[in-house]
This record gives sequence, C-alpha cells and structure tokens, in this order.
Amino acid sequence: MPSLDKPESHAAESYSDPAVYVEDVRKSFGDVHALNGVSFTASRGQVLGILGPNGAGKTTTVKILSTLLRPDSGVARVAGHDVRKDPAAVRRSIMMTGQYAALDENLSGRENLELFGRLMGLPRKAARKRADTLLEEFDLTAAGRRAVAHYSGGMRRRVDIACGLVVRPEVVFLDEPTTGLDPRSRQGVWDLVNALKRQDITVLLTTQYLEEADVLSDNIIVIDKGTVIAEGTADALKEKTGGSFCEIVPLDPAQVHRVADALGDLVPPAVRAELAGDRVSIPAPEGAATLSEALRRLDVAGVQLADIGLRRPSLDDVFLSLTGHGSKHEPGNAA
Repeated sequence: MPSLDKPESHAAESYSDPAVYVEDVRKSFGDVHALNGVSFTASRGQVLGILGPNGAGKTTTVKILSTLLRPDSGVARVAGHDVRKDPAAVRRSIMMTGQYAALDENLSGRENLELFGRLMGLPRKAARKRADTLLEEFDLTAAGRRAVAHYSGGMRRRVDIACGLVVRPEVVFLDEPTTGLDPRSRQGVWDLVNALKRQDITVLLTTQYLEEADVLSDNIIVIDKGTVIAEGTADALKEKTGGSFCEIVPLDPAQVHRVADALGDLVPPAVRAELAGDRVSIPAPEGAATLSEALRRLDVAGVQLADIGLRRPSLDDVFLSLTGHGSKHEPGNAA
C-alpha cells in the first residue's frame, strides 16, 4: 500500500480544523437548482461517503470542492483553503479520480507516473524515483513498462490513483472509482482507500454501490434534490430506518397468518393488517431476546419453519426510505 510523507504545515489551516468544511453552498444552472444549501464537514483521515440518487447533486458538490465549478454562494474550504478565494492552494492539496482513468493509453504505466510527477514540479530524477516507488507499492512493477492500453480495468484504476499520489494530497476525491470493475479489482481499490485513511488522508467517496459506502465510510451523507437530507455512520442511518427486525419464513407459505397468531403481541397491528407473501417480519427491539421468544412461541404452536433470523436494515433500505429511489442508477450520470 502507498506510503507518503506528511504534508508541510500551512499557515492557512490548523490541523484540528476539518479537512473539508461546507456551509450553505448553492449552485444553479439557469433555472435548474443543483445545490440548495449543502452543508457538511469531513474530519482529517476520515472516509466520507456521499450518496444520492441520479441528479441529486453529488458530482456538482465534488466539482465545487475540487474547484472545477464555482459556487454561487456559501462557504467551502478544503485543507483550510477557500475554494473561491484560493483555488490554486486547494488544487495543490487535493487529488481527484473520476469514474474513468485519466491516462495516456499510448504511454506505459511508468511513463504516465513520470509525466504526472513532472507536471507536479518534481525534477526528472525525483519523478522517476517516485514512479518506481509507486509501481512497487501498487503491485504494478511487472506491468510498468507496458502500454496502459493493454491494462485491465483494475490495473488502470490503480495507476490512475497512483498518479494522484505522486505528491501527497491532503484530501482525495474518488468519484465512483469502482464503476465497471470486477469484484477482485474493486477489492483492490477498497484496500487503497483504507491505506489512504491509515495515512491520515481524507477521502470523499461518491459511489453507486451501497455496500461500498457501508464497508469503507466512517461517516455518510445522503444528498437529494440539492440538499443533505441525512448524515451519520452507516449503523446510525440504519437505526433511523427501524433498527433490527426478526424475519420468519414458514415451511408452508400459506401459514403466514398462523405464524402471526402464534407470535401474538410480538406482531404490531400495522404488520398484521398487511400480511402478504411468504414471510412475517416483526420489530426486534431486544435483538436476540426477541428472536428467542419468537422461536419459543412458534415451537409451542407447532409451526414448522423454512427460515428464521435476526436482520438489520441494509443501506439499500435506508436509501429507499430516505429518498424514495432505489440505489441502482446508471453510472456516469450522477450530478
């Protein structure tokens, strides 16, 4: 995993300040209000997951923070630098990777890394040394002299991220970095994100894979219709959706009403009134104790089961509950 030197101190920032600070940021494109007062912070060394349905404002937010767009109003600071007052300092402090690797396919992986090093102001010898170090750390030494055109998707993504680490960033923006990758390559990117976190580098991650946000993020914000509608850890967001529940599947699907009768007061009236399908789901505020009591009652009633288990809401459930949209959307179109 990549290892980078600690950043030099900057007079514009205090190390205790948030790495990213956003307050009431707004952005419109004509009559289209892309952002309607977005506010959030990201601590140093934190992975912040940014979720939202297609067109919610995720990519607009990232573009403003990376100085690719100018906000209409509000305050946004990255690594202590204001995106409107000092965009050059922001750009020196960040790395940004989009959904598709921004590489010269005619050059080798090593040549791409050297090119980025030179563009970042490294002397030729230092750029070559840094390229060799990153190729080794990203497990690309053997492929380093091959043209990127012949790389797999996962290899391209690793070189793309490595290029952004030629000079140590303080904040990394990963905009759907695993879109189109196979599971093994996706796991490789996950490992890289965790490596960045261990080195106290802040990562802002937009993703269409809720499992990815669940696994990687220390904190999550959900953006919809240009504003932040929820914020918290994955566990905290799941609790807002209803906490744990017990799911009971009878061996005979026609016996769902018998299951409900056997469970008695464990089944809320609202659940009983809408019984359908082949299973019964009841709240489990006591967790395993609720599951044990349900099993005891079903055993007394002689109900045979195909399955019973304690479940927790997934981030998909949270996403649907908060936004009214499913989590699957076409990659490349999020705004």
